[in-house]
Amino acid sequence: MRRNLGLLLFSSIALITACGSGEDAIDGARNQTNSFADSKNPVDDFSPGSTGDSGSNGGLAANEVRITMEVPGNLAPSGELTRRNLRIVEPDTIRVYQTDRSLQNLGTPALTTRKDDNGFTLVEFQQGLPLAPNVIIEAQYGNATMRALAADADQDIKINPFSEYLVRNTLAQYTPGEYQRILDCVKETNNALCLNKYVWPTLADQVHDFEIDIPTNASVDSALEILSQREDFASYVASMAGYALLDDQSSGKISANSADYNSVFLGVELGQTFLENSFTGSGQWGVRLGREEQTGTRDQPAYRYPGLTLASFDIFNIKVTSLATQIPYDRKTLIHKRGNDFFTRDEDTWALNTHSSSPGAATLDDNARLLAGRALYQSITGRNSARTIGWTRNPYFLNAYTGGAGDANQGPDRALAGYFSAGKAIELEPEKGKLTRKETLEAHYLSALELNLLREEGFDAGVLNGRDYNTVYLATRFAETATPMQVEAGSGDWQIRPDSTNSAITHAQTFTTLSRDSSGAVSVSNGGNRSDSWIITPRTALLSTGNKNIGRLNLDVDSPAGPFGQPDLGTGASVPNGSLLAFNLANAASSSGIIGDGLLIAAEKAPFGAPSSGRYRVQGFVLGMEDGFNRLVHLDNGVLELSGSTASLASDTLEVLHAVDSETVAPPELGQVAANLTYTDNGDGQVGFSTGNLSLKGFVTADQSQFFLKYQEVLNGEERLGLLIATQLP
Repeated sequence: MRRNLGLLLFSSIALITACGSGEDAIDGARNQTNSFADSKNPVDDFSPGSTGDSGSNGGLAANEVRITMEVPGNLAPSGELTRRNLRIVEPDTIRVYQTDRSLQNLGTPALTTRKDDNGFTLVEFQQGLPLAPNVIIEAQYGNATMRALAADADQDIKINPFSEYLVRNTLAQYTPGEYQRILDCVKETNNALCLNKYVWPTLADQVHDFEIDIPTNASVDSALEILSQREDFASYVASMAGYALLDDQSSGKISANSADYNSVFLGVELGQTFLENSFTGSGQWGVRLGREEQTGTRDQPAYRYPGLTLASFDIFNIKVTSLATQIPYDRKTLIHKRGNDFFTRDEDTWALNTHSSSPGAATLDDNARLLAGRALYQSITGRNSARTIGWTRNPYFLNAYTGGAGDANQGPDRALAGYFSAGKAIELEPEKGKLTRKETLEAHYLSALELNLLREEGFDAGVLNGRDYNTVYLATRFAETATPMQVEAGSGDWQIRPDSTNSAITHAQTFTTLSRDSSGAVSVSNGGNRSDSWIITPRTALLSTGNKNIGRLNLDVDSPAGPFGQPDLGTGASVPNGSLLAFNLANAASSSGIIGDGLLIAAEKAPFGAPSSGRYRVQGFVLGMEDGFNRLVHLDNGVLELSGSTASLASDTLEVLHAVDSETVAPPELGQVAANLTYTDNGDGQVGFSTGNLSLKGFVTADQSQFFLKYQEVLNGEERLGLLIATQLP
């Protein structure tokens, strides 16, 4: 099959995601299209319209690809420096051949080659660009030989350790039958067009968006070993390779032509800072909170709101779901220096930033799981200031739950996900009108929870009145005080009743606080209690069509913040029927004390018992502290399985470890959580899981499709506290 259909499909996705006014983040996400920098070397121009790779398909024919070879520094010391500490070289030889899962040379496809004006080799495939992973481009430079797949979505093929890792570590893992299924999908041998043919071009392209530096003295083999040890990279590649096997008969589309969502986003990060000379190499905790962004003037205000857009359509009988996100966020950090010195940085240091994914195809599996490889745009803060910073984010594999499916005019009422993405902060310097990459200012590792709740114009907050909810939350508190680091997590319940023009909340919470004091000592306080009265009010959104209630909410103590004010506790959103609420807690404080910055989730109480069976996808993060060490643990698509009064939890983890005394922060390594648990139904949807020093406490939703849980554990002397979501598997 020729690639022209594929190019048309991706163009159609970009076109459909580009409709709308662009005056709020949901429209903004729909408006944002992928673009490529003018330069072929992304070191020479950091572009916020790029996902990092910055390839260019300019000047290429429809069936043509450009080949660039990149090698570790010691293999070509005089080569042109590019991203990830690699050097661009002109290959001595290039071979193109068809292959099988054992990577044998099965002959050359019909092609022609030429050189462009810059000396790059261009290859034109006479039968159309490959979509399957069965055509390899191999380049040799000196004694180094590396390969890349010709199936690359942007036609700008990089041959380097990242592409070699993909070739070497995926195809041979398929069984003969699985590999044939992938080829059949591309060839459409069953006379049904198969969406998953586009997974491999996406994967081949997105491996080049990862910001992982290859040491100058690395060989090809040692570079591959470094990549294999970067568990976030390795697990992404493995997940995408598995995604390519998804049965096309199980993929579907959302019910409506499009659906827009309010996003509630919390990212917890642990990394290493080089921004300030006096703190170079110190570890750094961070928290990112989704929030609206004011983009207009005082006389003509305008806002971008955190949002996600899903769009479904049929093209050539393919059921396509496209998604795009745009989430402005605030950031706060706590530097933990050797000697247990602590320093906070907030809005005075970190300008409002944006977490934005490029529009692209996704698969809705059994109307319950939304699957995709997500590439994130670079962003720039402090442009034209004394310090301009470029922010990169690595791709991640999205495995989101979609529930509450609507009718023909309405999409699912939620899309819930957790994921891990590393990245860098890079100093940018203007050169000849472009922003050139200079020193790395940060390496950061982020675990995120993202709750996307269906937006509905004309939302009436009165739908919340007269209902009872279970809650769970986690918040952080950073300070330059006697207790610089605190994490508070708890669960409780709400009763929401009408009160004049507001919805009044009577609530009670029990919580645990994990603390590190200024001496470095770690402690845990269990059994905290909070009882208080709060209020919920609509938070009006200023859209191109006027002021509208779209499901966004304010959470205050006693006095409404108003449509555009800063609430006492935080801002959030509700699904249209009011059954699920989520809030970003921002400087949250009430009469019973300071709560902090984080995420609160509330769901209507279940009218009957908790489920006794079922399998649930587990995602979330855990913060760990002990004497001399900090740890961030991301649960990477684990499984919680229920069986009567017992349950089992099994999950791979990505773990980032900060050693305080040596001032080192290790990149994510593979870990594991595995436990057999006692499962307790505490009534009204409240549940508990426990074994030994591990406990999970929270609730299940009324339809029994989601659990939201506080995680607490003591492991080898390390105190851990976190927040998990567990969502039903098909």
